[in-house]
Order: sequence, then C-alpha cells, then structure tokens
Amino acid sequence: MASLPTFADVQAAARRLEGVTLRTPLLENARVNAMLGGRLFLKAECLQRTGSFKLRGAYNFLALMSEADRGKGVVGWSSGNHAQGLAEAARLLDVKATIVMPADAPALKVANTRASGAEVVFYDRIKDSREAIGQDIARKTGATIVPPYDHPWILTGQGTAGLEIVEQAKAAGVTLDAVAAPCSGGGLATGIALAVKGLSPATSVHAGEPAGFDDLARSLSLGTKQTNAKLSGSICDALLAPTPGDITFALAKTLLGPGLVVTDDEVLDAMETAFREFKIVVEPGGAVALAAALTGKLPVKGRTVAVVCSGGNVDHATYIRALARRAA
Repeated sequence: MASLPTFADVQAAARRLEGVTLRTPLLENARVNAMLGGRLFLKAECLQRTGSFKLRGAYNFLALMSEADRGKGVVGWSSGNHAQGLAEAARLLDVKATIVMPADAPALKVANTRASGAEVVFYDRIKDSREAIGQDIARKTGATIVPPYDHPWILTGQGTAGLEIVEQAKAAGVTLDAVAAPCSGGGLATGIALAVKGLSPATSVHAGEPAGFDDLARSLSLGTKQTNAKLSGSICDALLAPTPGDITFALAKTLLGPGLVVTDDEVLDAMETAFREFKIVVEPGGAVALAAALTGKLPVKGRTVAVVCSGGNVDHATYIRALARRAA
C-alpha cells in the first residue's frame, strides 16, 4: 500500500476547495442540549452543494488529475451522493462523467446526477458488480475511475469538513470531546479523523453505521476487515458498502474510536429531530451519527460533541415516514 495520507494533505485539499465548497454551519439547539445534558453540535453537510459532503472529495480528486486525463473523462459508481458530487465536480471542471448507479437508487439522486450533465448507467445490486461495469467503461474510453471512498485524494477532500468543525467549535469557545460521522466505506470518517486529530489530538472520532451493515465497527473490534452478510436491506441506502476500504481501514485502526451502530427506527427518529429542532432535512444515511448521539450510544451528557449530518438527499416517501414518527 502506498503511504497513507496526512493532516497536511487535508490542509492542502482545503486550499483547493476554497470558493468551491460551502463552509456549512455548525448548529446547536438549547432544547436538545437540555435533554441530553451536554452540548451537541450538528455539522450540516446536508446544506453543502449537491446536498452532501461528497463534492469535497470528488472536486479534490479531479483538481489533482492531469489535464490530459481530465480530457478523457471520469467514471464512478455510487448509490447517489458520490454520483451527484462527482457529476457536479465534473461539470465545474468541464469533464465528461459517467456514473454507475444501482437500479434502486432514489429517483431524486438519479435526477440530480443527470442534471449536472453526467451519463447514468444502471446496475442490479444483487446480480451485478458495479466495479466491473465501471472498470469496463474505463477500459473502453480511457476514463479515470474516481472511487467513492478508498483513495487519498477523496478522503482528504472529505476531511476538510473536519477542519471546519474544529475551527467552528473553537470560534464558539468550546473544545470537542468527540466527533462522529456516518460511515459506508470510511472515507468521510477517516478524512475527518485526520483533520480533527491534527487540530485537536485529544478529541475522539467515531464512525456511525446502520445495524446489519456495521462492517467497520466489527472490523475495528476484531482487528481485521469484516464483510457484511447482506448487500441491501437498510433505509440508509448511502451506507451499504460491503467492507471497509484498504486505505480507510488502515487509517481507522489508528484514528477512530469504537464504532457506533444504530437501527433504522433510531435513524428515522433522528431525521425527525433534525427537522423539528434544527430545521434541516437529513437523509437516512446522513442521520446515523446524530442517531447515535440522541440514543446515548455516543454519550453527550457532561460533554461537548459534534456529529456530521452528511447528506439531505431523501425521497419524499422516506421523509414522510420519518416525520410521522412524532404526533403533530
């Protein structure tokens, strides 16, 4: 394995993204704090361009490509948020993008990906290999594969959100005891951990995952990469990677604390709380870290904690289901 990315790489990514990505707010709510007995901050990456954090990594990757390679186009695979982030990064840098998406991806994410000018190729999650399809496209066209998480350029781009979290907390006069982020393949969580540990070494960083798809939590517990038994079956469609990445797991072993695992019902409750108390729309996969804090799996009592709400691209039916969890 090539040398692992560093804190300095995250700082360099932040310079590339300046003026491209938004510095999303760090939100706090007095009622929620009183209920939890501590201070909880939400990093609202659901308000980022394309509705999730994914533009950070995708733009950083494309910005680091040679002009010749950009001219041949890029190809990626994603259930939606990486698709949208990569498509928008490609549009901003005038690069042709082809995205391989599961046939059951939320219609909103497909429409948004196409709206940024990308070509969408569908696959069956159960029968097909998205990697094989993407690699075949790259072979035939000369396009560069832009992976969703397991690449230094991707995860250091995602890590810029962690720089902002620590800086914004400092501006609020607080030092964070813990930070948690949603996790699929681990790019966001490990990128944020690189940034947070670089600025605030005593702050613990954790990855949140849906029950049944907690491969990173189990991998950290056992010390070796684990694979999920199923490929689908959670409302957290953005968090269904089968196993941690090689680079992300190598970083996770040294940077992350124990994993946080939440149920779909806990995620729906967190989405409703985000709407009611923080006035933001969060998709299921984007709400797992918040769910961990609200349920005490990530302790907030007597502490100061920040969680990343990583995306807000949720279909109407799922969102209505979340809001219906609490009587009007």
